[in-house]
Amino acid sequence: MENSKIVIGYLVYLPIVVLLTIYVSKMLFKNGKLFMIDIFKGKADIALATNKLFEIGFYLINIGWALLILKISYHHVNGMDYQSLIEILSEKIGGFSIYLGLMLFINLFFFFRGRSKSRQSLKSNIKSQPNTK
Repeated sequence: MENSKIVIGYLVYLPIVVLLTIYVSKMLFKNGKLFMIDIFKGKADIALATNKLFEIGFYLINIGWALLILKISYHHVNGMDYQSLIEILSEKIGGFSIYLGLMLFINLFFFFRGRSKSRQSLKSNIKSQPNTK
């Protein structure tokens, strides 16, 4: 009976973390396109290709982490009840959600940092060009 509850836990956990990852990724990289185009100074082809590669990396890292922490262990004399299963799932999904939020903010940091560096580079290029008046 305990093993069937663990399998139920996996069947609940996996779709939730995969759907969360897809949702966060779609929002991040749909809106990140503008940052990437700005970072690459309007070169949309390289910006969109780079954005897509970052999106694939985001999926691999986050779904990989979700699978790495998949294991549900429960050792109790009376076995696992549904309350315990729900509590275990809430910890796992909540922890993964916090991790995913951190990954989102790390990516946003890199988008903003890249944009800032791009603008600094643009300003220094404008200043270094001779005035032809």
